[in-house]
Amino acid sequence: MVTTGLDVEKLVYGGDGLIRHEGQVVLTPFTIGGERVDVEIEPAKQGVARGKLAAIHTPSPERVAAQCEYFGKCGGCHYQHISYEGQLAAKKAILRETLERVGKLKDLPEIEVLSGKPWGYRNRAQFHVENGRLGYLQRGSHKLCAVESCPISSPMVNRAIASLNRMLKDRRWPKFVRELEVFTNEAEVQVNILEYDQPVAKRFFEWCEEEIPGLVTGALEYGRFRVSHGSFFQSNRFLAEPMAEYAIAGATGKSAIDLYAGVGLFTLPLAERFERVMAVETGTGAIRDLEHNAARAGLKIDTSVGNVEDYLAQREDGADFVLADPPRTGLGKAVTHRLNELRPGKLVLVSCDPATLARDLAALTEYRLESLALVDLFPQTFHLETVAKLVCLE
Repeated sequence: MVTTGLDVEKLVYGGDGLIRHEGQVVLTPFTIGGERVDVEIEPAKQGVARGKLAAIHTPSPERVAAQCEYFGKCGGCHYQHISYEGQLAAKKAILRETLERVGKLKDLPEIEVLSGKPWGYRNRAQFHVENGRLGYLQRGSHKLCAVESCPISSPMVNRAIASLNRMLKDRRWPKFVRELEVFTNEAEVQVNILEYDQPVAKRFFEWCEEEIPGLVTGALEYGRFRVSHGSFFQSNRFLAEPMAEYAIAGATGKSAIDLYAGVGLFTLPLAERFERVMAVETGTGAIRDLEHNAARAGLKIDTSVGNVEDYLAQREDGADFVLADPPRTGLGKAVTHRLNELRPGKLVLVSCDPATLARDLAALTEYRLESLALVDLFPQTFHLETVAKLVCLE
């Protein structure tokens, strides 16, 4: 049954519009704050109902036509119906509201915005493979949405999609491959097999070299960073290094620590500013890449292979500057507690989840939040990155 004349209050983290109806929250995708809509309301689960947009009576001035034929079916994008300016404004509001509500943070600084091109930005994409088709998962489903192209992905990723779709029709394609990843620097392409029922033979990658333009079977050279199979690197080709430059802008001192360092996106520029830099990372492959990247750049960096909690527990003193780029789960209690004890002079958090960032900031009681920046690494989606700069209290 369709309920008519409902007002969309705002967008919330996750990509949905929030509607209140008869005392109940109804989360409805593909809507925009300020719109009046008709919605088919599904039965509530755990106190929250979900809605399906049926009609729009009062469209937002930010509403635009989607540029992708798969939008609405594919689960990858959430905001293609919103102008890019509208997306940035909504993300700023969501970030502020989350920090205030979850972290109980007050008097937040003005949120700066670092953005790039909203289309063709992804240098890395993961695809599911099923019954000779390649694509993403459908929205809210484990069913495949087969694709021929992806407008948020880079030109080389799209060339790889075309090649892979052609190869899938060939009898040589290994039917036991279930998921793969494409990563590119726009000159070369790396294909990583992520899920499979049995190991893929070497001849498969030799075939890929014949069919996929620019394919390399080893590490990929991304600017001054070597990125091996399994090593993480940011997926926005326009904003990765500008974000790193922004995060460490103005950083000075003798010693710095890069926690969750990866292949050195932040470590290398830190080593150009500080006398001593320690990089902490759990992945042995990423550490090998980082050490290679530092040596090639002529930079001296100390490394620690292992988890951040153990490293900080053993460290006896702080540092002038600490940068942390943790996974989606955030720093957590043990790390924030130890940072409060060590009291490094300045602390920068790079976060991909506003709720975990809010909890981490609230726990860092020995620090004052100096600045906030929303880095829009994922246009057309609800995902957002945040750079928070903190100063130790005297």
